[in-house]
Amino acid sequence: MASQVIKTDASVNLRAPRRKRLRWYNVVFTALGVVWLIIAFYPVLYMLMTSLRSQQGYLLGIPWLPSLHPTFENYATVLQAGFAHYFLNSVIVSVCSVALIVGCSLLCAYVVVRSRNRAVRVIFDVFLVGLALPIQAAIIPIYVLITKMGLYDTLLGMILPSVAFGLPLTLLILVNFVRDIPNELYESMGLEGASDFRLLRHLVIPLAMPALISVSIYDFVQAWNNFLFPLVLTQSDSSRVMPMAIVSFQGQYTMNVPVTMAAVILSALPLILAYIFGRRYLLRGMLAGFGK
Repeated sequence: MASQVIKTDASVNLRAPRRKRLRWYNVVFTALGVVWLIIAFYPVLYMLMTSLRSQQGYLLGIPWLPSLHPTFENYATVLQAGFAHYFLNSVIVSVCSVALIVGCSLLCAYVVVRSRNRAVRVIFDVFLVGLALPIQAAIIPIYVLITKMGLYDTLLGMILPSVAFGLPLTLLILVNFVRDIPNELYESMGLEGASDFRLLRHLVIPLAMPALISVSIYDFVQAWNNFLFPLVLTQSDSSRVMPMAIVSFQGQYTMNVPVTMAAVILSALPLILAYIFGRRYLLRGMLAGFGK
């Protein structure tokens, strides 16, 4: 009995320093995490604080501290300058691009995984070559092609190149997800007489939903923030999208930084909302396959 008491006391004494060490590390890692969070989030907070300042308050006050007299006049100025039109153009270009990229990639991924035709494998390899092709290297041929097609300065002229450059990576990701679906599920549904359309609708899409949402969010961010295509392929205000609109705000209000920050905050709202609502699926799609 005495030996058990001594053993128990010894084990407690041996574990005590370890607990203190773990708590010490926890405090250090927590402090580093808080510092990293402040550094990472402060640019967003700075944009928000600056957007609520007046021009005079921004020039005469302390820029890195909140204003004592916040105002929403900058947001009103941005909305009155045609922000809704630019915003609608960006929504049309981004949503159409994502729908075409994800829809075409899903169909191609299903064919690549289920087909045994060698020509399909060759076409898939050709798609993957697009991963190594930078947009800057192809911008001149794209400009010539879009002009010859009569799509210059139109929303469709920005959608088609965005789809072309978004297909390779999205197709590669979806092929890996569709390939991970067990063949037994395909065979069991095939024995019941399921067609390819039914397999795609009732088997592939439900199981690949985390990947579909992940690539949708990624492609939406890429299409929304794309600056090169609108810069080269558009000219008039009627076809401008948000990145070009922010540039026009900078030109129109050269010294008015609060108005520019208000435009940036409004343009980032769809991306923030997309991340908030799709965060769970985005993490599942990014972490899928790591446990195998």
